[in-house]
Amino acid sequence: MAGTIARVRPGFRGERLSMVGQGRLAFLLAAWELKDVPREGWRLRSVGDGGSIESVAAHAWGTALLCMLFAPEVGVDREEALEMALVHDLAEVETGDVASLLDVSARSMSVEEKAEREAEAMARLATLAPGEATERVVDRWRAYEAGSSDVARFVRDMNLLDMVLQAWWYERSGRVERGRLDEFFTSARLRIALPFTASLLEEIEAARSNEATRP
Repeated sequence: MAGTIARVRPGFRGERLSMVGQGRLAFLLAAWELKDVPREGWRLRSVGDGGSIESVAAHAWGTALLCMLFAPEVGVDREEALEMALVHDLAEVETGDVASLLDVSARSMSVEEKAEREAEAMARLATLAPGEATERVVDRWRAYEAGSSDVARFVRDMNLLDMVLQAWWYERSGRVERGRLDEFFTSARLRIALPFTASLLEEIEAARSNEATRP
């Protein structure tokens, strides 16, 4: 993955990547852009008005931590789950985050268009530093997108659970009034696949409900 840094490849975000070319440093600089990509769902609900907004990279960290904690309990491979969680949104360094709003008509692009753009972005990322390591990154990303393996279904659930925990944290920290982010809980409830995650979500919602009734 060694190489030099040169001019930016078309498609990648911002002036900070104006020196990206080929090689492992180019790949790293591109990947590190994820730390500066905001989560669109929070932005649309003006959560960032009270302070910093969660980045896609922060979301990936939360998803990975949940995978580390719960993979053994669910019975899936922890290492594979961690790798998948870390890269599952990597294409968004180019595409940005696209919120999966409950109201499909309000989404900025269709599911099909989103999938196509993200696949193109991952292909371009991989060309920055071709090799076994980047192939592994792309393979884990593709497996997550396919969602057909036990590990992928688990990681996709942890992705939703991280979203719910972040929404709850925003409420508890006073960044938003209670109830304004209800749609994120509803979205998770409708999309969660595993009984384990559904049970954990019920636990979270019960605790949230109890907090709401306190004087």
